[in-house]
Amino acid sequence: MPLDPTERRVTVTGPPRRTRRASGYYRPRTEIDEQTTLGHTYVRSLMRSQLRAGLTAFAVLGLLVGPLPLLFAAMPDARRLEWAVLGFGLYAPLVLLALWYVRRAERNERDFVRLVEDR
Repeated sequence: MPLDPTERRVTVTGPPRRTRRASGYYRPRTEIDEQTTLGHTYVRSLMRSQLRAGLTAFAVLGLLVGPLPLLFAAMPDARRLEWAVLGFGLYAPLVLLALWYVRRAERNERDFVRLVEDR
């Protein structure tokens, strides 16, 4: 029995015009924007890594500068030595510490961006 032309089936071949996202697909950036628990965890991990870098730099600074008053008190007649240590001997380690901190903070941010970027 021939089919009625209005009931004929048509098969469409070609690329789909719209694609749906897979149900298991998630976007960390959306999680952060919507302030979900997972997004909060992402941001908290970034904040912890930045805090760890800052506390490490502060501890090294304390160990570097902290004993200097005791050293200067042990040598009361060495005024020029004090200024030489403060002016020249401390400058290079402080610059190196600052460079380390900036590089570490930027690396933490890069890792975070790589984590939340769309793949």
